[in-house]
Amino acid sequence: MQVAIHAGVAFTDEGRVLNSLKKNSDILAANGASFFGPRRFKTSFKPVLDELKSEDAETAARQYLRDILPTGPRARRTIFTSQDFAAEPAFALQEGLLYPLAGRRMAMLEQIYHEHEIELFIGLRSPGSFIPKLLMALPEQTRTEIMQTTDLSCLSWIGMVEDIRELAPGIQITLWSNEDTPFIWGDIIRALAGLEEDTALVDEHDLLLSLLDDAGRNKLQELTNSHAPQAKDRIKDDIARIFEDHARPEKIEEELELPGWNTEIVDAFSELYEQDLDRLGEIPGVRVLTP
Repeated sequence: MQVAIHAGVAFTDEGRVLNSLKKNSDILAANGASFFGPRRFKTSFKPVLDELKSEDAETAARQYLRDILPTGPRARRTIFTSQDFAAEPAFALQEGLLYPLAGRRMAMLEQIYHEHEIELFIGLRSPGSFIPKLLMALPEQTRTEIMQTTDLSCLSWIGMVEDIRELAPGIQITLWSNEDTPFIWGDIIRALAGLEEDTALVDEHDLLLSLLDDAGRNKLQELTNSHAPQAKDRIKDDIARIFEDHARPEKIEEELELPGWNTEIVDAFSELYEQDLDRLGEIPGVRVLTP
């Protein structure tokens, strides 16, 4: 069995992955893939992952995680999606690190599913926008303590990914930038579901359409509905131009409410983030999806 885990991060998905899997359930079923959403994480995975101190102990709960995998001659792949697999948002910034529990949690899942092929899928987000959203979602006292004890300028995704690779080396990792998601949505879902690259999906461009004005939506629909053969790179270039000309500012611009967090900080993080994505793509066992 192939076990695919979509693990967030927080503020990147908003339920879109699960909705897309539901819309394409017939395609997935025809390819032997099943999927489960956040409810399964809360009821089945969370009680086990919260017990990191007993990594080697076999329990009925761990056996249950094995038993929930579908069986049958057509069962090939199981997909679990929840932003909380690496850690709940309340624990996403601790010890001066982003998601310090991720490596140990993935190591536990690797041990539980040692007889299966495990893949981890994570949408990343520039720390320049992720950090303020995360901090503002925390209680004021917790937020104040973190800001007083943590050098926020040093936070990046490199440590989390390297930790997972070190502690769970058998898990293959697929990453993408949340900022690129509208342009590669189909690629993300196909990779997560283990589908061929040319598999058509029901909602491949829905997210991008939601960010465009009326003229842009018409142009994109005309482009994607065209039956004329076009090179994949040509289509991507055309889509990028449509987005540049017709994106709705209120849909793509975000207010960051953390006091003292300004555009200069965001820009500095964005530059480092792009460098980090290049570095992550060079780590063995890691692939980065790009437009």
